[in-house]
Amino acid sequence: MWDNPRLANASAGVLAALALGLLAYAAGRVLLDSPAFLLKTIVVGGDLDRVERRDIVSALQGRVRGTFFTVDLESVRALFESIPWVRRAELRRKWPDSLEVRIEEHVALARWGQRREPQLVNAQGEIFRGQSDADLPVLAGPAGTEGEVVRRYLAFRDLLAPLGLDPRQVLLSSRLAWQLKLSNGITVLLGRDSDKDRVEERLARFASAFPRTLAKSRQRLDYVDLRYPNGFAFRVTDTPRSEPLKPQHKRA
Repeated sequence: MWDNPRLANASAGVLAALALGLLAYAAGRVLLDSPAFLLKTIVVGGDLDRVERRDIVSALQGRVRGTFFTVDLESVRALFESIPWVRRAELRRKWPDSLEVRIEEHVALARWGQRREPQLVNAQGEIFRGQSDADLPVLAGPAGTEGEVVRRYLAFRDLLAPLGLDPRQVLLSSRLAWQLKLSNGITVLLGRDSDKDRVEERLARFASAFPRTLAKSRQRLDYVDLRYPNGFAFRVTDTPRSEPLKPQHKRA
């Protein structure tokens, strides 16, 4: 090979280029890892109400590694999103030695689950860690139904709002049957969705009939059963038998 000048020159050129590439890479690594570019500041912004400085320090201390160039933004984002009440964190580098972080907090819609210490859930149906002293409703259902339970809760709340009532509990059973506990103490059995009607339609009929019927009763109601096709049943507290009551309007 070395007897061929053209081949020898070509090989020497390749070796020289390779050597220069290795030198450039080594110089680049030295530059990227240089202490001159160590991260010195993390600026946190956003409308923060629940997230506290001590929570951020506890989550990040000793875990953010690298320089301005080499820091793994995804790993730092994951650290922020592990903090209670942090729903989302957006990060970007700011020359020459800073990170800017914008935090979106969770907004608690309700408590989730019927355990002694239920979790919190937001309006997007996302369960998250956090503590709240607010008087929140309680939602519960099988695993994976959080989004559906939240969506139905919001629909039930809108239907009951004209009556001055609010669903304080919304429970979805393992058989996908719905049950409500209203702010006036009445339990409402909605049952399951069917081909004929959905539970929202049953609750809408009840809301329409309630002002003309049960709202006028002087007796305290225990529960109302809406699982009837043409009416509903109710039970007065301490009264063992249920009395059927037909709604005062025709079904559409």
